[in-house]
Amino acid sequence: MKKYGFVNEVFVSNVDKYIIKIQPDANAQMMGLSTGDIDVALNMTDDTMAELDKVNVEGISIDFENMYQTDKDKFSRFIIELMPRMQEMGINSVRCSPNPPPQAWLDLADEMGLLIIDEAFDMWRKRKTTYDYSRYFNEWHERDLEDFIIRDRNHPSIFMWSIGNEVLEQWSHADADTLSLDEANLILNFGHSPEMLAKEGSEMSINSLLTKKLADMVRDLDDERPVTAGCNDPSPRNHLFKSGALDMIGYNYHNRNIPSVPENFPGMPFIITESNSAIATRGYYDMPSDSMYIWPKHWAIPFRNDSYSCSSYDNCHVPWGNTHEETLKLIRDNDFISGQYIWTGFDYIGEPTPYGWPARSSYFGIIDLAGFPKDSYYLYKSEWTDEPVLHLFPHWNWTEGQEIDMWCYYNNADEVELFVNGVSQGVKSKTDDCLHTAWRVVFEPGEVEAVARKNGKEVGRKTIRTAGEPSEIRLTCDRYGESAADDALAFVKVEIVDADGNLCPNADNLVNFELEGDSAFIAGVDNGSPISLERFKDNKRKAFYGKCLVVLQADKPGKTILKASSSGLGTAEVVFRTR
Repeated sequence: MKKYGFVNEVFVSNVDKYIIKIQPDANAQMMGLSTGDIDVALNMTDDTMAELDKVNVEGISIDFENMYQTDKDKFSRFIIELMPRMQEMGINSVRCSPNPPPQAWLDLADEMGLLIIDEAFDMWRKRKTTYDYSRYFNEWHERDLEDFIIRDRNHPSIFMWSIGNEVLEQWSHADADTLSLDEANLILNFGHSPEMLAKEGSEMSINSLLTKKLADMVRDLDDERPVTAGCNDPSPRNHLFKSGALDMIGYNYHNRNIPSVPENFPGMPFIITESNSAIATRGYYDMPSDSMYIWPKHWAIPFRNDSYSCSSYDNCHVPWGNTHEETLKLIRDNDFISGQYIWTGFDYIGEPTPYGWPARSSYFGIIDLAGFPKDSYYLYKSEWTDEPVLHLFPHWNWTEGQEIDMWCYYNNADEVELFVNGVSQGVKSKTDDCLHTAWRVVFEPGEVEAVARKNGKEVGRKTIRTAGEPSEIRLTCDRYGESAADDALAFVKVEIVDADGNLCPNADNLVNFELEGDSAFIAGVDNGSPISLERFKDNKRKAFYGKCLVVLQADKPGKTILKASSSGLGTAEVVFRTR
């Protein structure tokens, strides 16, 4: 039997006894091992129940629905290759939303030790868009749900099922069959008055009965894992909640309503099934950083900003969402919250909120479309891991005399001192109200430096220097170094740097790629820009804030040399060997 890596390492401590079950269908022959839940232990003996530590879910959502709008095999492969980076950030769980993931993804989750919420539907009978699944729900939901559970239930990574994401059946007056997409989004993302909720008697509504039917179908096929749904109506009168069929209360957003959960749902476990929708463009910063940018102001008001960018200071979010720090503090201060699933782990094609064309990919990700971490990545790593973090941002290329807000995410230290060209700008520490330190300083060319200390002893130092004019290309082969097997992918980071090797943070040079040898080929290129209309399958890409990416895929044993060139910058090379 395949050995899975999650037991005793990621989620629980001092637990070594589990019940192995064989699921009763002929097509699923491998053994299934259900993991422990948040406040409940599944498939564990009474003795080990007492030894189970509470698990705090530190998770992301991955939008498999939008993945399927592109080349699902290639895009899912890309995400799979980047998952170790997300685990390094500290995640222990993923919500697969709002549709079932590829099998290769679940295999990876088994091996990595990730807890998975597996979600079946994005809509039921009531439609969100003209041609969505609601057209087929009545005829196909039973067969599809059964196939979904039987396909996935023997994956040990799955610890919870979800039977719906923001289905309109929550609401009594969500007559979605007549709604436009914008009108549906209003229902999905904004509050409703009590008058809009059902006035029910002793019998359950049709939508509550439907909830119970779907949950019972799941339990008939797998009675060991809890059932939840991602809900954005936080009222106890929500038809899904009133059914009594959900084992776990799940909210999408609605942070202001979360403190009332113990009162509204006494004794029920709770998790934030979708959080934040903070929006950011890697490398772009709106100042002052203590201003909050809520874009768009309202779903019905078109939004435009000539930059087509969103600030990376964690001071920009959608009107139904929150900043990353706000939700982290909410979970920290309320023990009944079992954790969260951030929307989203990765940027994806589609839903370029708050913009329209030419924006064509999302701004929600903690990692951009090219796989480069945004600044928020280091916030989570500082809070979710014990790995040393000292992340100073933004860059140090501005207009002389300009006031610049410097932020720092850190851990394993008591304080951080900031220096501009050797002159101290003060010592600061994180507080209960702020999970970062910040200084407002006047820019002058040279260097800015953060020094972290613990008990008065230096434990970390980060320096950012003013970059000169672009001088050369720097290539870094990520993930596999310079050697790979089979059809592995190698991610080659391309950076535009000055003569001293400093990243040029505003560089947008066009970089051309050429291969020497035939053991690998260019699988794709990108730069993370949400408004780039360049082809993903190409031998060139413009840098975006100094960086772009080329992905090589092994084809057969041998040696391939990747050459990257740009006008005035010469040529850089990296060797990729396959075996």
